[in-house]
Amino acid sequence: MNRIDLTMDDMANTKFLTLYSSLIKNLTTASGFSSNEVLCLLIVFYKYALNNNARVMSTYQLYNLFLVTFGIVDVAIIDRISMNITQDGRFVTPESWMRLFSVFFTGNLHERMKFAYNVYTSAGTLALNREVVGLAIEKFFYGDDDDEILELRADMCEFLFRKFDTDKDGVICFDEYAEIVQRQPGLLEFLGKVFPDESDKTLVAYCHNLESWFPPGKDI
Repeated sequence: MNRIDLTMDDMANTKFLTLYSSLIKNLTTASGFSSNEVLCLLIVFYKYALNNNARVMSTYQLYNLFLVTFGIVDVAIIDRISMNITQDGRFVTPESWMRLFSVFFTGNLHERMKFAYNVYTSAGTLALNREVVGLAIEKFFYGDDDDEILELRADMCEFLFRKFDTDKDGVICFDEYAEIVQRQPGLLEFLGKVFPDESDKTLVAYCHNLESWFPPGKDI
């Protein structure tokens, strides 16, 4: 048989095609990736699952991917991303895996804003109030002078609400957040890194054979 991946034996190749053939078609239609890119992404997922002796990835495997490959090291953010792409935050299905790559590689600012906002508000609130924002920015300031650190955190919180809370109701709703970020895209991740940097995305593209994301003029 023609193997789709030379690192897998005939049995593993056959099992992969049996499990994922129809899913590849569905995900190609639903995602912004080509059929070959979906195939390559699912092969990587399949290898993770095989190593896990299951049909799903563990969140532990996903954590390692974030820390090593995506350059996202905030465990709280990783937890929230995991909750937003999975059903229960315990296991990663092929659909969850593709959802992650779709949102990480999309060029649609609205989709990126929606995902980032959902990550920031996935601790039990539907909007960003002062308590949620205050907890998020605690990690931005460290030092030996506790009073100075508390003052810096309070000043940052106040600055962010002056910036984003345009109706002054003490809550940063999605529409307010989106309005500011559309004018200043650099504020997309104002409460912590949610998406991989461009250099990390390029590395991921090469590792996962996402040809449409290779830098122009570069060969495989």
